[in-house]
Amino acid sequence: MPTIAAIATAPGAGGIGIVRISGPQSREILSRMFSPASAKFSGFRPWVLHRGRALDHEGAPLDDVLAVFMPGPRTFTGEDVAEIHCHGGPFIVQAILETALRLGARAAERGEFSRRAFVNGRMDLSQAEAVAELIAAPSREALRYSLNRLDGLLGRKVTALRQRLEELRVQMSLAVDFPDEEVECLAPEAFAAVVEEVAAAVRGLLTGQRRAQVMQQGAVVVLAGAVNAGKSSLLNALLGRNRALVTDIPGTTRDFLEESCQLDGLPVRLTDTAGLRETDESVEEMGVALSRQKVRQADAILLLVDGGRLGPAGAAADICPDEAVREVLEQAGDIPVLLVWNKVDLAEPAVWPPAWGHGRPCVRISASTGVTPTLIRCPYGEYDDHVISAIRSMGMEPIQWDVDSLDWKDYDAPTICKRVTS
Repeated sequence: MPTIAAIATAPGAGGIGIVRISGPQSREILSRMFSPASAKFSGFRPWVLHRGRALDHEGAPLDDVLAVFMPGPRTFTGEDVAEIHCHGGPFIVQAILETALRLGARAAERGEFSRRAFVNGRMDLSQAEAVAELIAAPSREALRYSLNRLDGLLGRKVTALRQRLEELRVQMSLAVDFPDEEVECLAPEAFAAVVEEVAAAVRGLLTGQRRAQVMQQGAVVVLAGAVNAGKSSLLNALLGRNRALVTDIPGTTRDFLEESCQLDGLPVRLTDTAGLRETDESVEEMGVALSRQKVRQADAILLLVDGGRLGPAGAAADICPDEAVREVLEQAGDIPVLLVWNKVDLAEPAVWPPAWGHGRPCVRISASTGVTPTLIRCPYGEYDDHVISAIRSMGMEPIQWDVDSLDWKDYDAPTICKRVTS
């Protein structure tokens, strides 16, 4: 393969910039563009940083740098790799890269270093994908997930599944090719049990895909409820700043507002919505329709209950007196819902938790006076992390390969085998 070079650090000015060269000419190119500072320098010692001057193609000095040569195959790409660590000014870094290109390297294409690592067997495809996920990780949870993939956890699991399926294929071939011979085969019950084990493992892998999406993009957490229930106040409190307008006028929020933040290290996209009610005003009606759409698309819902309007007896009723709350509970289906009894400073619920919550997690707060930026806390010291629990129920924990949470009725054993071995 030809020798390639690229700037390895992010665009823009910085304290340090790195130019990486990979390929059979790496050492030669590095030697021609590096002038050592020490008179005792006798050549590049592998994996050792050497101080000196970076030179352009005509031998003129460019910068005071550190240079290192790393022989393959124990490098990221599996090839000989050289790096020049210089000051991070855009002109300096670009000048050093242009020198490497003039001396015989080719400009690397996008993702080419990772592609060479894959082609040279330094990582499997899942690990190559994990490199990009690791760079773009928006939170500690996403970072931990990407590191697990980079360590080859997914690749090892797929390899193990492939081996199990090969064993099953051998058993099927024996049973079909030698039906009258006394050869050792799995009994039908044992064979079916092994197939189900493989199916459960594949379900876990598919669940992991959803977890990865949530961790990279953030879980969509929708704040829903009636008008003036305190949705915008709760959004501002969770963000720690005034993002949404808050007034006593019903229907202030007409459109949805979406803001990204982290709740205890979990990336979420908080979405404030218009209050649910019947209205003749056309603009508000459009906002209410968007609210219902966002509820259906949510990963988790914070359902605001206006305790000041319902009063203490509202929690004791068999059916929630709040029509908007009833509507959201009906629409939610399997979406995790946290019932938030707001304005507890005006009305403490007579019964807690309310019967109409049907066992859903509940918390009592005063959004205007008792919410921290990251966790819900009522003014009387009651602490609750159900927001985080609801989001974690979407799969924010590290992947457990034996998770069996998806409906598999549409997949038979041949389909499973085809999906894993293809």
